[in-house]
Amino acid sequence: MVKASVSSGHKTFVYARPVTQNSRPSKLEIHKEFQGIGVTIIEGELDEHKKIVSILKEVDVVISTVAYPQFLDQLEIVHAIKVAGNIKRFLPSEFGCEEDKVRPLPPFEAYLEKKRIVRRAIEAAQIPYTFVSANLCGAYFVNVLLRPFESHDDVVVYGSGEAKALPPPEDIPISIMHSLLAKGDSMNFELGEDDIEASKLYPDFKFTTIDQLLDIFLIDPPKPARTAFE
Repeated sequence: MVKASVSSGHKTFVYARPVTQNSRPSKLEIHKEFQGIGVTIIEGELDEHKKIVSILKEVDVVISTVAYPQFLDQLEIVHAIKVAGNIKRFLPSEFGCEEDKVRPLPPFEAYLEKKRIVRRAIEAAQIPYTFVSANLCGAYFVNVLLRPFESHDDVVVYGSGEAKALPPPEDIPISIMHSLLAKGDSMNFELGEDDIEASKLYPDFKFTTIDQLLDIFLIDPPKPARTAFE
């Protein structure tokens, strides 16, 4: 997201948690990489209201990319945007399925309900917004399907091992797969008058087909990625 913003010629700010002596090396590396391409990094927490408001006054568009455990923390961003009063567009951390139009299994439903709470808060605050529903974003889900299980040296068996169950939060990704791949929730609704399909926004963009993606995976498969659920 950050690299795309910079490559599009936008002056880009990143609001991120402070780097500490316990920060992972990967975080330090990405900070250096961002600074090397001209990104301004401001360190802070989402509960630092005055700091966030002051930063928002320097920008026009806010894009949130917080992970699932921090979804409801976006309410702090909504409040700060309303106070700042200058933001032309807010994109909350969505990029999944269209949560207002699906009703999946309980673990995934609880996941989506947090997103709905943020959506309703944005609408109530009358903030200009765009909700981006990426649905089955090919590279991520194809990668997961090609590598359904991670290799472990040890496997934990709960109880006698007779009960077939997954404890939270491990049940969330399985219920997501059931919703999208078994029920077909990403295809079981019609677009409304306020909805638009991405390819119509960018008709000249050359999208990668699943067949082309599989060809790439045969030659140079990307490292598997997993969303954080805790």
